[in-house]
Amino acid sequence: MCDPLGSPAAAQTLAERGVTLFALELIPRITRAQSMDVLSSQATVAGYRAVILAAEVLPKMFPMLMTAAGTLTAAKVLVIGAGVAGLQAIAISRKLGGVVLAYDVRPAVKEQIESLGAKFVELALDTAGAEGQGGYAKAQDEAFYQKQRELLGQVVAQQDVVITTAAIPGQKSPLLVTADAVRAMQPGSVIVDLAAERGGNCELSQADQRVDIGGVTILGPTNLPAEVPLHASQMFAKNVVTLLTHLAPKGELTLNLEDEITRGTLVARDGQVVNPAIRQRLGLPELAATGTKDLSTT
Repeated sequence: MCDPLGSPAAAQTLAERGVTLFALELIPRITRAQSMDVLSSQATVAGYRAVILAAEVLPKMFPMLMTAAGTLTAAKVLVIGAGVAGLQAIAISRKLGGVVLAYDVRPAVKEQIESLGAKFVELALDTAGAEGQGGYAKAQDEAFYQKQRELLGQVVAQQDVVITTAAIPGQKSPLLVTADAVRAMQPGSVIVDLAAERGGNCELSQADQRVDIGGVTILGPTNLPAEVPLHASQMFAKNVVTLLTHLAPKGELTLNLEDEITRGTLVARDGQVVNPAIRQRLGLPELAATGTKDLSTT
């Protein structure tokens, strides 16, 4: 995990030192690479843990309960972002008995959200070009985000729990929940901002801090998988072993640049950055395509 999209200069430094660098964050989102996808496995843990954190802080229970002392209403949960972490957060919130809404700028995920028992939040926005390469959300202009924040704020104000997971690879997290939206929530409500590491989806969140705004608790954890170390490590190890087996099927590392997985994860070799996306961020020209190279002696 070397964050080449967020820290391209560090990748260049490693390249200049002769390092052959593969970035686990750049595993392509294709079917045969799923068992190597570190981002997805760790996002699964983060989505689970985010709900557990919210349940611990929320001063009410998630499920609706019929008791002799009266009916206890179910907690209302909004999950923003329906990637791997968001979908896991939806699933766990539903298992705990919450009434779940979910929003994503990509209309294509509506079916996935509804399959988990949540209701898809539709905003009056033009989202035709909202999905980028690899199925990730694509950055939009500021006018789009301003309208999105305005409409989302009306939904956020009605929730007991808001879990935000919206991220754009290598870029600052989009601001989706404004300070005004937070202040409109009822005291006791909880926001868990999984995008806090890159600035946060919530205007008032702070990385690795617990913030109280008028009785609304905002959590900005940046390493939730570390709080579930057994299963996080188990999945991470499986991801890495599978990738290494792919790169060295006969026990010797062979670099086949015709393979999408190898080509996609390779950031640096032979003293230079070779990944096109990282080169672009560094302002470097494109490289000519090459074929296969045996790395067993390097």
